[in-house]
Amino acid sequence: MDTNLIIVGAAVVGIGLGYGLNFFLLQGRTKKRLRSAENKARSIVKKAHKEGNDLKKEKLLQAKERFIELKAEHEKVIFNKEKKVNETEKRLRDKESKLSHELKKNSDLNKRLDQKRERLEQQIGKLETKESDLQKTQQELISKLENVANLSAAEAEANLIESLQEKAKSKAMAFAQQHLEEAKLSVQQEAKKILINTIQRIGTEEAVENCVSVFNLDSDDVKGRIIGREGRNIRALEAETGVEIIVDDTPEAIILSCFDPVRREIARLSMHRLVTDGRIHPARIEEVVNKTRKQIENEIVEVGKRTVIDLGIHGLHPELVKIVGRMKYRSSYGQNLLQHSREVAKLCGVMASELGLNPKLAKRAGLLHDIGKVPEEETEIPHAILGMQWAEKYGEKKEVCNAIGAHHDEIEMKYLLSPIVQVCDSISGARPGARRQVLDSYVQRLKDLENIAYDFNGVSKAFAIQAGRELRVVVESEKVSDDYASQLSFEISQKIQTEMTYPGQVKVTVIRETRAVNVAK
Repeated sequence: MDTNLIIVGAAVVGIGLGYGLNFFLLQGRTKKRLRSAENKARSIVKKAHKEGNDLKKEKLLQAKERFIELKAEHEKVIFNKEKKVNETEKRLRDKESKLSHELKKNSDLNKRLDQKRERLEQQIGKLETKESDLQKTQQELISKLENVANLSAAEAEANLIESLQEKAKSKAMAFAQQHLEEAKLSVQQEAKKILINTIQRIGTEEAVENCVSVFNLDSDDVKGRIIGREGRNIRALEAETGVEIIVDDTPEAIILSCFDPVRREIARLSMHRLVTDGRIHPARIEEVVNKTRKQIENEIVEVGKRTVIDLGIHGLHPELVKIVGRMKYRSSYGQNLLQHSREVAKLCGVMASELGLNPKLAKRAGLLHDIGKVPEEETEIPHAILGMQWAEKYGEKKEVCNAIGAHHDEIEMKYLLSPIVQVCDSISGARPGARRQVLDSYVQRLKDLENIAYDFNGVSKAFAIQAGRELRVVVESEKVSDDYASQLSFEISQKIQTEMTYPGQVKVTVIRETRAVNVAK
């Protein structure tokens, strides 16, 4: 029993000693950790103080540098202001010195003027004295003459004036009549001289206007490929271009016939591309003709630009430049419209120079006077009025617009430029060989023939071929049936028969085509 108690007591004492030892050990480690944490905190605080001092020094240095820069800029501004003030003061001193010098000169001049004035006053006094003496002498002489002639001075003066007036009137009338006749003669001679010199300075050409073009081939073997199987290629070409293609026995040549030079040129260039490429079939023909048509449109713009540059005309509106280019493919009474307009422009420039007017403005009016002849769509407005409206629309001057509208007397001439354009237009068009009335009426008849077809619904294209003996009409397959196509051909032929006058017969061919197109991808 006692032994067990001793053992238990020893165990309890051992346990208590163990806990006490652990407590002391834990307390020691805690103190060490506290000391290390305090050391770290002191080092962090010290480091923060150090970094703060460094940052403070850096900011102070930056502030000092910025202050020095601002100070330097301020000193520079002050220096510039002082420099300007000094320069201003110098100019003021110079002006003061000049003014004082001029004042001194003026004072000297005033003194001399006063001396001259005194001398003049003395001379005036002497002259007045002499004048009074002369008046007395004149009165004495007049009284003596009155006694001798038994007439008063007023009566003698009236008689003298009357006789002088009659003599002066008769001489003035003779003088005016003589010089009026001389002026009329000289004006007529001068006007004729200006017109003759103007015409002589401009080289003129006779009108050459054809309705056919010859397309040369390397060999006659190409003719068969152009015609195609059962003539489908040549029919496709004629349908797309509106040009009659004549393949005859002429060696190595094909003839293109059409009254419209634009169509004829499109057909010629298209055929050249097709022959060069070697692929000739209806689909390819359609593609090439469309590309060629776009090329001709671009060429029209280039022709207009070259014409304007050659004549030295600047600032022309792009639409007017395009209209000028279109004149290359138009003719008036067999005379090429662009060549005629260039010729009129040169004539106007020379004549305006001779008369002392603006030659550039005259050239401008001469070039644009016939732009109303190339509308994209047919119109009933006279070409002079239409051209004037276009010129006003695109910002041309009033003188130019009036000259365009008045060159055929449709409106009143308001400026000197207008009669010059009218005269030069007559000079260019009325000279021998300039125009041919027959060709123009022929072309107009073909245009009227095509316009009759366009009056019917469903017509997409109409071409007058074979010198107006045949009218080919292409219709839209969606709007025109096969039965109506034959009826349409009859109606067109009846309208041509009733509304037009023409030699021989006109064959009307209506073409209706259906296409099915798919794309393989």
